[in-house]
Amino acid sequence: MSWGRGCCQLSFSFPALKITQEDVTNINTEQLFVLFFYCIIEKGDDMNNLTSILLIEDDESLNRGISFKLEREGFNVLSATYLKEAWEIFNKQDIDLIILDVGLPDGDGFEFCREIRKKSGVLIIFLTACVQEVDIVTGYDLGADDYITKPFSLMVLISKVKAVLRRKNNNSETEMFQCNDIIYYPKTMKVYKNGKEMFLSKTEFKLFKYFIDNCQQVITKEQFFNELWDMEGDFLEESTLPVNVRRLREKIEDDPSNPKYIKTVRGIGYIWTEGCFKK
Repeated sequence: MSWGRGCCQLSFSFPALKITQEDVTNINTEQLFVLFFYCIIEKGDDMNNLTSILLIEDDESLNRGISFKLEREGFNVLSATYLKEAWEIFNKQDIDLIILDVGLPDGDGFEFCREIRKKSGVLIIFLTACVQEVDIVTGYDLGADDYITKPFSLMVLISKVKAVLRRKNNNSETEMFQCNDIIYYPKTMKVYKNGKEMFLSKTEFKLFKYFIDNCQQVITKEQFFNELWDMEGDFLEESTLPVNVRRLREKIEDDPSNPKYIKTVRGIGYIWTEGCFKK
């Protein structure tokens, strides 16, 4: 709605009700308020409209009910009843949150979570009838952000979804970089591989960060010394750099003797061979 001197111009659109611009200009005040509140309920929160949720639940009735409620709250919902469908959606769409059942016809939700954590730090909420403590702990250990046991209230589910999203927006770890199975959070100086945190020393972290900042570029030994050890580089032993590179390889490489990430460029220096991207 836009206001002018002595007049009011309406520009609402109600496609769900198939109301035309001519209809809108002829309605009275009471009808206008009804349509206005309908619009609010139908569209939901504008911020929620930017959030895509992948719902993986094999109970079709429950799947439809959850999807309907989430959509009424303004979320974009993509649903799947099989893990195969879920993988196809995840690989094609930009997903913000996954609601994941544990027991599925073609696989295990825990294993799906484990594989997701190799690729992404996307938010994950487990939705399951498994109430044993060991199952809940397993879910959190695999990187779940929350865990809801059946039966549950849809209002509770919506509240948990919104709470997890708020934590993400307020969490400094939301800025992240990913290199295949390695995830790096610059602000908190945390590094994860396959969902497990790697504890790097101060020197190892500086070396790791310099590799990530210059990934897929050959870095000379002189550059390492100048950037990481400042002016003290002239006084360091020749073995300082290779020793620290070896230690870093032992923590991030599956096979340190046959490295995937950090390759030696003979006579020059090193290169981080894999590309990294910000998520």
